[in-house]
Amino acid sequence: MSSGTLYDKVWDRHKVAELPDGRDQLFIGLHLMHEVTSPQAFGMLRERDIDVAFPERTLATTDHIIPTDPAERDRPFEDEQAETMLQALESNVEEAGIDFYGLESGKQGIAHVVGPELGATQPGQTIVCGDSHTSTHGAFGAVAMGIGTSQIRDVLATGCIAAEKMDVRRVEVTGELSDGVAPKDVILHIIGELGVDGGVGHVYEYGGEAIEAMDMEGRLSVCNMSIEGGARAGYVNPDQTTYDYLQGRQYAPEGDEWDRLVADWETIGSDDDAEYDDVVTVDADGLDPMVTWGINPGQVTGITEPIPSPDDFEGKDRKNAEAAVEHMEITPGETMEGYEVDVAFLGTCTNGRVSDFRRAAEILEGNTVDEGVRALAVPGSETVRTRCEEEGIDQIFKDAGFQWRQAGCSMCLAMNGDSLEGDEVCASSSNRNFIGRQGSKEGRTVLMSPAMVAAAAVEGEIADVRTFGGGN
Repeated sequence: MSSGTLYDKVWDRHKVAELPDGRDQLFIGLHLMHEVTSPQAFGMLRERDIDVAFPERTLATTDHIIPTDPAERDRPFEDEQAETMLQALESNVEEAGIDFYGLESGKQGIAHVVGPELGATQPGQTIVCGDSHTSTHGAFGAVAMGIGTSQIRDVLATGCIAAEKMDVRRVEVTGELSDGVAPKDVILHIIGELGVDGGVGHVYEYGGEAIEAMDMEGRLSVCNMSIEGGARAGYVNPDQTTYDYLQGRQYAPEGDEWDRLVADWETIGSDDDAEYDDVVTVDADGLDPMVTWGINPGQVTGITEPIPSPDDFEGKDRKNAEAAVEHMEITPGETMEGYEVDVAFLGTCTNGRVSDFRRAAEILEGNTVDEGVRALAVPGSETVRTRCEEEGIDQIFKDAGFQWRQAGCSMCLAMNGDSLEGDEVCASSSNRNFIGRQGSKEGRTVLMSPAMVAAAAVEGEIADVRTFGGGN
């Protein structure tokens, strides 16, 4: 078993007891909440007449079902189910005394964007949310995991969950990213190399010079997609980049308390002689911009590389490749460059931050979205939206022909009306390309970096962003 890693240290700090079934009772430092997975949990508490144990350790926002079209944000929502879910969240957080960032707060957005930008996500925490992409927060040196409704109930009632400790795999990313290659390309490449089930039973510790060179928003993108590689969580050891990002944010302490915390955070990173259950090395030198060709995030290739043949695989992987070739209507041996797109979608908890829109704006400035493409830009939070508007980024998107939306999960999973129609092809900065994920069982999703989405929007087909001379 691993020892001396950040994961081991944080786990041991938060372990309350060992349970009879072998799992540990783990105290939770931060609980993030949204409108979809929380109502049932509150209902369970009411049935037992139980109050929320630590309301100050929960932070709520609304993201999944929220309309992103400004014209559809008036209350009550046209979608009655969405309105009911939001009303339930509003009532629950008010009754429990939980901090809530709703539509009128100016800070509403996707939980995994809001938590970090408010400074609520901090090193050394255990973090949970009723959403699989909670792994995002590991970018700060936290142990962050998605949980189900019954565990949300447990956190609300006791501040703890029952959890099984995982093995730790060190993913060492060496080299330097070339122009046009983004953190999103790094994590897609890792998933392609290790497989969508490669991380089962593990958490991933990301390190190496390529990771250390990333800013916090790049690290957030990498950790976000850990779950797509089968890992329970992913994290990066905290460093000066982490502290610089956090200092001065709303939930970050000040003065002596800040200094005390930083000194503590310096001790929780993995020791130089830490032992891992597994170590893999990934070379980022010469990495191409990546695009998916199939129906899971592991079916991915460089933009200049040929689509593999199902004959290159065995067993389940071969069947999955056959299904992908049929669904995506692609030809093995060809590249994805030139594959026509109908929709361009930029946003989500993977790539809905200010730096993502900046990179895309570099490609869009002076260019126009192809007339056959419907293009949506959806900031990950209202804070991101405001910042982009202060910098004039929104105008670049509008001038190019993008719809400039308000914050929400949007077309990542199509719970709010933003969805594909029929067999449309979407160039997407999201994290999943499963059949039906974007709202249509015939729809086809190609995952890529924000700059690559912008390039595809302009060309009307998947294009190599490096031909635009920017986007890194």
